[in-house]
Amino acid sequence: MFDQTFPRFIPTRFRDELAATLRLAAPLALAQLAQIGMGVTDTVLLGALGRDALAAGGLGAGMFFTVTAVLQGLVFGVSILVSHARGAEQVDKIAPLLRAGFVLATLTALPALLVFANIEPVFLAIGEPEKLASDAGAYIAVLAFAAPAALWMAVQRSYLAAMNHTRLVLGVAFGALLLNGLLNYGLIHGVWGLPEMGYMGSCTATLITTWIAMAATAVGMRKMAPLPRDAKPIDWSVVRELLHLGLPIAFTLGVEILLFLAAALMMGTLGPTALAAHHVTITVASLTFMVPLGVAQAVNVRVGFHLGAGDPRAARLAGGAALTLGVSFMALTAMAMFAGPRQIALLFNLDPMRGEDAEVIALIVQLMTIAAVFQVFDGAQTIAAGALRGMKDTRVPAVLAGFSYWGVGFPVAWALGFPFAFGPTGIWWGLAVGLAVAAVVLNTRFWWLSAKIA
Repeated sequence: MFDQTFPRFIPTRFRDELAATLRLAAPLALAQLAQIGMGVTDTVLLGALGRDALAAGGLGAGMFFTVTAVLQGLVFGVSILVSHARGAEQVDKIAPLLRAGFVLATLTALPALLVFANIEPVFLAIGEPEKLASDAGAYIAVLAFAAPAALWMAVQRSYLAAMNHTRLVLGVAFGALLLNGLLNYGLIHGVWGLPEMGYMGSCTATLITTWIAMAATAVGMRKMAPLPRDAKPIDWSVVRELLHLGLPIAFTLGVEILLFLAAALMMGTLGPTALAAHHVTITVASLTFMVPLGVAQAVNVRVGFHLGAGDPRAARLAGGAALTLGVSFMALTAMAMFAGPRQIALLFNLDPMRGEDAEVIALIVQLMTIAAVFQVFDGAQTIAAGALRGMKDTRVPAVLAGFSYWGVGFPVAWALGFPFAFGPTGIWWGLAVGLAVAAVVLNTRFWWLSAKIA
């Protein structure tokens, strides 16, 4: 039987499952917010150095974290398989899974590091100005050395979520947020005895913080969730199983990120007002999205645990509880967006008395209304995807997501934005339609599959 290191929670009622999911999801969601906070801190502190530093840092960091986020999907199978092993009380399978996760992360990080370290020609090839390409290339060449730590930390977080040790994830995330802010300021401006590095101090601070956060998590894991030590060789069949699960997840993350990148590029062709309004609105939507993302990570674990324990009815219940939590939260924030879009816009230091800002505010008000609808569907689709991952179902959802985003969302966004001349609002309605289709097809698949096995 499991000891206290492997706590078992098998609720028999919906409200019990709701509470269990909330306990697991809340720290994960807050950790995601802390991670976004690191990016916001970098942006604010780089802004003090002027437009060129902000542009170089923004381009370099944006490229690094976008690619890294997709690559982290490759190791998300760790949480799926560890959850199943816990549910089945197969303790002996957990250490080999964790070891295989680190092997896969390392094999992924090495080529990524090489690409990042030589990224300047890519920036030049896509038409970036020579100086910006050079500065951003230098920025990301430093960040490249954070890739192994970032991917190892993704393995650690997946393992800790599956083991119900999310407080460690949360504590490290907020510690990293504080450390990153202090190091950014110190290395950019050369205070507290640190060297003055200008905009390169920002990437150096993030590099140091990432490695310290990974090391702190490793130390915490040894104390909170110890595993039997053994000298067994790597089980390559487990590495292949993780890759089999992770490739479709990485694909799904990639097609979704590319959809929003395409939307930003389309907005850019409509002028600075459209792009600025889009940036503010997507920032707000991204912040609220962290809650259903945390719930999706939790339902992945809950569904996998119940299926490992041989209780498909409880797995179905876990999906319903997670959907209730996530959609309820997004509905509440949608009401706030409907009620006060102008007040939200003014939080971004826009001056309604200045002509250019007034135009941006007026467009934000329109986009925020669409975002209110958009985000409810966004929450529903990501939670359904998380539940399906808990069922080890990743390939078909990847196809469904790809169809929803690029077979429906992008064409509708382009058509409404340009041929039908709705402009920015048309593009956003296209995004909403794509997410709505994804929410419907992914939830339909979860409820159909869970009914078959219940």
